[in-house]
Amino acid sequence: MATIEATASAQAKQTRGKSRKPINVGDIISYTILTIAAILVMMPLAWMFSTSLRPTQESFHLPPAWLPTDFRWENYIAPFESSVPFVDLFINSMRITVAVTLGQLVTCSLAGYAFARLRFPGRDMLFLLLLGSLMVPFQVTIIPIFLLMRDLNLIDNPLAIILPGLISAFGVFLMRQFFKQMPQELFDAARVDGAGHIRSFLQIALPLAGPAMATLAIITFNATWNAYFLPLVFLNSWHKMTLPQGIALLTGYMGSGNPSVVMAAVTMAIIPVLILFLVAQRWIIEALTRSGLKG
Repeated sequence: MATIEATASAQAKQTRGKSRKPINVGDIISYTILTIAAILVMMPLAWMFSTSLRPTQESFHLPPAWLPTDFRWENYIAPFESSVPFVDLFINSMRITVAVTLGQLVTCSLAGYAFARLRFPGRDMLFLLLLGSLMVPFQVTIIPIFLLMRDLNLIDNPLAIILPGLISAFGVFLMRQFFKQMPQELFDAARVDGAGHIRSFLQIALPLAGPAMATLAIITFNATWNAYFLPLVFLNSWHKMTLPQGIALLTGYMGSGNPSVVMAAVTMAIIPVLILFLVAQRWIIEALTRSGLKG
């Protein structure tokens, strides 16, 4: 009996020894680098939140301290009590951002499907021209866009920001890459059943494009929510401005505003984007990975 127990114990130890994986130095280095990178990325956010809770005079202390000596939670109330209509600007930004995001989901998905699945003369050349537009800074085209919006009587109108943002070359590229890697057999089977391109797009391609659509929505939402240049050019009335303009106004003339209040406003402004990213980050990784593997 003792011999059997000794044999079983020896086999158990041998099994545990085999189940233990050897320490991989490469994994340790990778995790270390990723941890350091994550800390570096989080440091500005931590500093922003810390500054938002400081008394005004502590924002200018040298050397700076990471933690405030006196936590001022009332800094988060100050933007709503200031002369800047913070709530109205928040609503304006949300309306413009949602409109642009929904518009790009429609136009970019349709254009991406056309470039990926339809055959028509000049398709590849048009796609190259589309990609070439990514290398043109938006500031280069702002003058003709401004003249066009002036002729349409859309100056100081949110439509002057929404209309140019309804299409995105990057969005078309992302959706085209995603649709292109879908199995051709799905569309061949739909064609045998008598489905045209519209039905194939609505019933086959679009339901499978959830990760790409989610990624495009998040990227577009983030870019439009943080946009400052276009609203600065086209919006002049207080009640029509967006949140980035309001935060710039909080800084005051020559930066004379309260930096703690400004950081509190910035902290509140990034909450919608942060929540949206945390909810859908796995879709971003999946879509960018799959669309980048095949072209």
